[in-house]
Amino acid sequence: MFWETIVRPTTLAEALEQLARYGDTARVVAGGTDVLVELQRGVKPTRTLIDITGLAELRYLREEQGVFAFGALTTHNDIVMSAACRERLLPLAQACWEVGAPQIRNRATLAGNLITASPANDSIAPLMALGAEVVLCSKEGERVVALDDFYAGFRRTVLRPGELLREIRVPALREQQRGLFLKLGLRGAQAISVIDVAFVLTFDGPRVSQARITLGCLAPTVVHARSVETYLQGKELDAETCQEAGRIARQDVTPIGDVRASAEYRYETLQHYIEQGLRRIAANDVRDQRMDAPVALDTGKQAEAKPFTGTIETTVNGKPCRLVGAERKTLLNALREDAGLTGTKEGCAEGECGACTVWLNGQAVMSCLVPAAQAHGAEVTTIEGLADGDTLHPLQQAFVDCAAVQCGFCIPGMLMAGAKLLDECPHPDLDQVRVALSGNICRCTGYSKILDAVQAAVQSDLTAGKAGKS
Repeated sequence: MFWETIVRPTTLAEALEQLARYGDTARVVAGGTDVLVELQRGVKPTRTLIDITGLAELRYLREEQGVFAFGALTTHNDIVMSAACRERLLPLAQACWEVGAPQIRNRATLAGNLITASPANDSIAPLMALGAEVVLCSKEGERVVALDDFYAGFRRTVLRPGELLREIRVPALREQQRGLFLKLGLRGAQAISVIDVAFVLTFDGPRVSQARITLGCLAPTVVHARSVETYLQGKELDAETCQEAGRIARQDVTPIGDVRASAEYRYETLQHYIEQGLRRIAANDVRDQRMDAPVALDTGKQAEAKPFTGTIETTVNGKPCRLVGAERKTLLNALREDAGLTGTKEGCAEGECGACTVWLNGQAVMSCLVPAAQAHGAEVTTIEGLADGDTLHPLQQAFVDCAAVQCGFCIPGMLMAGAKLLDECPHPDLDQVRVALSGNICRCTGYSKILDAVQAAVQSDLTAGKAGKS
């Protein structure tokens, strides 16, 4: 595989010892949605992974005195599913909703999104607009860095060898503030930003007293629209002001053209998004109805970390399983090659297609982006474990009845995502079904029958009895 050794500390102190030992020759992995893709592409190669998913002390989301604190293992879905975050950190929650698809949001951490440092990473712009700061720790101690000062250039941060991003602190929106996040992608899910814009405006009556507007995909790093921020101070957001702000925004960036858009298209989109966003804020039209009943594809609980010495001891489809020599593999390859469970398919191997979806501790995940060692002490369910003996899961039966199976390659992932939706939400509406399957690509373009099958399973009298299996 792409690493030789994986180290799984169970305490923060142990993790910092390992970081001090390996320095920048090792890479920290949590969700793996960026790191494993980069390793497969030969970006920042390493022989050693330090897996921090067992550090329970880094898994928290709390608010104290108007400031939210997110531990390093807080995922995008943790934020999306938090009513407090949706209400008091709306731009961040909107950005987290735009990340990948449910299986990716279950795994991808907010800290990892910041450290990868791509100007296209959705969460950076709203966190900068909200005035976030990060807590960096090492054996030598801690330091706090404003997110505005965290980026040293394209995909570069001020994180030092031996340091770990322990916590992200974000001031909640105050009563006189309004926020919004807008993103343009080339499709509704699993889309890298063409551009994204985050707004946090403070009002004194009808006038803007302070504006923080940040822009993604328009420079080597996420940047502030400084000219617009200055222009808006003291102004009411009437139509003329919003339009002029959009025009002025062109002064703040020097975008490039790439495979997703030309530089001129980005300029035009930026002008439109600034004007549109300010108009929506003026009208207090910032709510996103898609997030009223968000879908996570997660009904599980985090398992307690167990010491790992090289052999993966896990439970697969309800049976104990020992995987010897699989610690260098992804969970996908370990299931197929070592456990002999070939129902889970490899499509893209980069978390784009969903064909490899399985459940890890009751959570739908892309198994191609999970280091196999993270299944140690966990429970895994694959497509082979969905049925109850010879009795198909209601969703499997619905796929048969609705002729939803075409070539069949994508179907295991579709079934695992759809069944987890029914586990989480026994009576989803069509929009929730679409969100649940947004991370699964059918190359035969058979979505209509697949959606029909999920709806048929919802209506089945059997669903109530089977959907609880996790």
